[in-house]
Amino acid sequence: MELTLRDSMNVAPDVLFRELDGEAVLLNLKTGTYFGLDAVATRMWQLIAEQHALTRVLDSIAGEYDVEPQVLETDLLELGRKLCASGLCEIVRA
Repeated sequence: MELTLRDSMNVAPDVLFRELDGEAVLLNLKTGTYFGLDAVATRMWQLIAEQHALTRVLDSIAGEYDVEPQVLETDLLELGRKLCASGLCEIVRA
């Protein structure tokens, strides 16, 4: 599945999010798909849910973590692909 920073993402309507000690779990109530997130992925999820546009998510997270921009971009796009493949998010094309 092709996903770029030009795209946006929407959280699927049947997804439940619960944060537990800085990490999180996602559950698609419709499909039963369960997905665990570490602390950084949890923050990416929160920004996706708030901002949708991946360029804005990347800009926000780059200001919060001391990591090379290319590493953040790769991690964000990989997470986005996994979330969409699991039916937890949907891609909105630019």
